[in-house]
Amino acid sequence: MRFKRCESIIDFLVDCISLRKAPNMIYCDICSFQPMEIYVDDEAKLTLHGLVQHYIKLTELEKNRKLNDLLDALDFNQVVIFVKSVSRAAELNKLLVECNFPSICIHSGMSQEERLMRYKGFKEGHKRILVATDLVGRGIDIERVNIVINYDMPDSADTYLHRVGRAGRFGTKGLAITFVSSASDSDVLNQVQERFEVDIKELPEQIDTSTYMPS
Repeated sequence: MRFKRCESIIDFLVDCISLRKAPNMIYCDICSFQPMEIYVDDEAKLTLHGLVQHYIKLTELEKNRKLNDLLDALDFNQVVIFVKSVSRAAELNKLLVECNFPSICIHSGMSQEERLMRYKGFKEGHKRILVATDLVGRGIDIERVNIVINYDMPDSADTYLHRVGRAGRFGTKGLAITFVSSASDSDVLNQVQERFEVDIKELPEQIDTSTYMPS
C-alpha cells in the first residue's frame, strides 16, 4: 500500500482528474485540501480475503457421497452448491431433497418469475441449501451464505472468483470447497492459485469451525 500527500490545491485537482485512470484509488480528507491517496489490494484479492479455501480430489462417481458427508459434517448457515448445467442442478437438487436436505435449485431453465420466487425464499431462510448454475454466480448477495461448494469445477479463474465470492459477503467469514475430478479441473485450480496468488490446500479431515463460521 502506498501513500502520497498532495502539496497544493493544484496537485489535488490534477490527481482528481487522474482518478479516472486509476479507479482503485481512494481519496480522503478532501475538505482540508490535503487528500491522501491509498492503493488497496486488487479487487479479486479483496473478494477472496477472509475466505477459507480447500479442494477435494475424487472421482465423478464419488461426488454425491462426498457432498452428503460434507453437508452432514459441516456447520453452516446457508450453502450454495454450483454445478455446470441445468440438468445436473435439477438432478442434484432432487437427490438432496430425497436425502432430506432442505434444498432448492435455481437455473436458466426456469422462468424469471420462478427464479425470483425461489431466490426470495432462499434469502428469507426458508431453505438452507441452494443448488445453482453460474446464472447466480454474480447475482446473489445473501449475508447468511457462508459456504460455497464447487460440485463441478468452474470453467475459468474468473468464474471461480464469482462463485466463491458468494460466501463471506459483507465482511463475514466463509468457506469454499472445490471438487477436483479430472486433469482439466486441476488446470483450472492451478490457474486460480497463480492468478489470485492464493494457496488452496486439500481439505483436511478436521476443519476448525471458527475459521468460517461467524461468532
